[in-house]
Amino acid sequence: MHQSQVTGQVHSIETFGLVDGPGVRSVIFLQGCPMRCQYCHNPETWSHHGGATWSAQVLFDRVYRFHNYWRNNGGITVSGGEPLLQIDFVTELFRLAKAKGVHTALDTSGILYTKKEPFYSKFQELMKVTDLVLLDLKEIVPERHKVLTGFRNEPILAMARKLSDLGIDMWIRHVLVPGHTDDPDGLREMDEFIQSLKTVRRVEILPYHTLGQPQWERMGVPYPLDGVPSPTKEEVQKAEELLHTDRYTNF
Repeated sequence: MHQSQVTGQVHSIETFGLVDGPGVRSVIFLQGCPMRCQYCHNPETWSHHGGATWSAQVLFDRVYRFHNYWRNNGGITVSGGEPLLQIDFVTELFRLAKAKGVHTALDTSGILYTKKEPFYSKFQELMKVTDLVLLDLKEIVPERHKVLTGFRNEPILAMARKLSDLGIDMWIRHVLVPGHTDDPDGLREMDEFIQSLKTVRRVEILPYHTLGQPQWERMGVPYPLDGVPSPTKEEVQKAEELLHTDRYTNF
């Protein structure tokens, strides 16, 4: 199979994304995710099946039609689900993008990161065509991370360190859930970890919301955070201060 004919399962495409990377972007949401985050806003992407099958070439041609809107700092973001489940597909899509000078961003949980083969070699190939990684740091304490997502966070922290060593720009994002991910000591520990990385360009607090709850209900899955409120403006501001979000340049 020719590389550009590598296929992937795509959940949906957002043509004019403004929050998943710099500038105006086409955001591609892939199907499949191993994690079960209690606040997941798109549980319909959990299944590895479903969505639409696209070849990398056809998908790139589809989103490239909008490149005039991307201007100088926009581009393509691949999100999920968990895009590293389809690493060959993402790599080929990004290769096609870089051949046209398009900025590429990967929005990942990092949970699949490992130095085991064949993943590690594939990951390094992907990073050669990746300009920016949007990395979710959901919780810094491994045991609490497992309660929140079903997994410990060691692979995520290891991936962050690797991205730093490779010189790959990162945006760090943290979903703030009152009573779950807003512990001041935990945020201070997360801040220390972020400061140890050399390529963090932005740190964002994403206030928890319940917009995904109807999807859980449609799927017949109990929503674990039912009744948990969104954080107040003051709670978000406190978290931003603890993570020193103003320390990082915006781009």
